[in-house]
Amino acid sequence: MVRRVASSDALRVRFWGIRGSTCASGPQYVEFGSHTPCIEVRCGDRLFILDAGTGLSALGTELAASAPEKIDILLSHLHLDHISGLPFFKPALLAKDRVIRTYCGHLEGESAMEPLNRLFAPPLFPVRLGQLPARFEHHGFKAGEPLVLDDGTRIETHLLNHPGGATGFRISHRGRSICYISDVEHSDPWPDPSLADFVRGTDLMVFDGMFSDAEYSYCRGWGHSTWQKGVELAQSAGVKALAIFHLYPGHDDAFLKAAEAEMQAVMPTAFMARERQSFAFEPLEDDLDKDCPEPRAKAEEPRAVSMKDFAT
Repeated sequence: MVRRVASSDALRVRFWGIRGSTCASGPQYVEFGSHTPCIEVRCGDRLFILDAGTGLSALGTELAASAPEKIDILLSHLHLDHISGLPFFKPALLAKDRVIRTYCGHLEGESAMEPLNRLFAPPLFPVRLGQLPARFEHHGFKAGEPLVLDDGTRIETHLLNHPGGATGFRISHRGRSICYISDVEHSDPWPDPSLADFVRGTDLMVFDGMFSDAEYSYCRGWGHSTWQKGVELAQSAGVKALAIFHLYPGHDDAFLKAAEAEMQAVMPTAFMARERQSFAFEPLEDDLDKDCPEPRAKAEEPRAVSMKDFAT
């Protein structure tokens, strides 16, 4: 029997950076935001951070000294817009006993240590990550294989179609799940069967919708997709809600609101991600083994979901 339990054990998601490639700036970018990729995910009290773009700085300011002693940052890949917030993460500056662990899956098992040490060093940057008070630990794995953390937490991963590679993540908690599919270029034909299976039935899929259909024809091969392809994937895989992410920095509030209205006419539970927007997914099972991934192959047909189901 499914029994709802206290919301303190919910799967919570909050957007801190939603742009791709570079920040956006100006009064026409207020509603959706300006920072590059960073999402906070909490499984009950357990904190995960998806990507370390400039939005990581804003998240760090919010966490400050209240941040946990161990922080796990799951990196989709190492392009600058996904890692440039690392040296500005306030919890790294406030405690010598804090450990910040990065996980990188697109380097054939190698960790991000060597490229991060090259970037955050003179003459490119004045301070090395190793000079910050907190201790950084870097872990590598191969995208497509499960990522098992030191406490037994298991996160499913998927290799994405992006120049140099990128990793998609599926985080499951108490019968709910979120899939993070940033920086992916749709294949032909589409949807890709393996990716559809990876995201099948998830409560929220965060998907790269950087370009419009008209723009994509000029940007083919750059490693990004459109909201239309995100909707196609979501509908084919029974995804309950879709957040379009990695928004092009030239798309202002008016453009994104118009695109969102067009998208919601096709999929009412789809939306353009906004900074500081948050969602809480209440647990559906109180006896789920937290160390095991949520079964997807036998997922039930998802019910219709209203945006009113989500806490904002």
